[in-house]
Amino acid sequence: MSMTEPARNPFDTPAEETPYGATDLASHVAAKLCHDFISPSGAIVSGLDLLKDPTAQDMREEAMSLIEASAKKLVSIVHFARVAFGAATSAERFDAREMEALVRGMFEHVRGELDWRVSVETFEKPQARALLNLAQIGAGALPTGGVATIVVAREGATLAMTLEAKGPRARLKAEVATGLRGERLTEGLAGQWIQPFWLYEVVRDAGGALDFDVAEERVEIRVRTPA
Repeated sequence: MSMTEPARNPFDTPAEETPYGATDLASHVAAKLCHDFISPSGAIVSGLDLLKDPTAQDMREEAMSLIEASAKKLVSIVHFARVAFGAATSAERFDAREMEALVRGMFEHVRGELDWRVSVETFEKPQARALLNLAQIGAGALPTGGVATIVVAREGATLAMTLEAKGPRARLKAEVATGLRGERLTEGLAGQWIQPFWLYEVVRDAGGALDFDVAEERVEIRVRTPA
């Protein structure tokens, strides 16, 4: 009697060894977050210095505007990072409207525009992390502006996420492409590498797969995870 081999789960891929240990990976993520926080934090301090400067009282209104805008940016970055990188939230599922608010808040501070096409209502925590990092990488691929289109839909037992960034000079830096392939950084800036590598690890840990294409003025990144 012949026995039929069970169908292979496409998400059951052998786990490769992580290029960095947990401590090194955490230090790179922490450095990336500090870089994101320092700009609005520094602007708030500069605004406060202007308020205290007796020779700059004519700039009080400008200083208050700088403080307000920078504080809003900092709060937006913190809320985004809590889900994209952290474990501070105890939630295991995230509403799509919450994800959209976080992504739109992030896009308020970049040059690209967002086209949100998400047809699912909730995300598991790994999927939410993947989506936010995918969106931010897409924003970074548009240095002079353009449109980042995010499409998320369930396809049977799979959740498919696609990021298409189109615009003048749309590109992926070499460090970003290295991270998206899950490879160790051998040259270039670790700050450009860590987020795409983090996305790769998040997707891999969720049992999913990631691939990408780069063409003239167009970048596409595709993520598939079990639904």
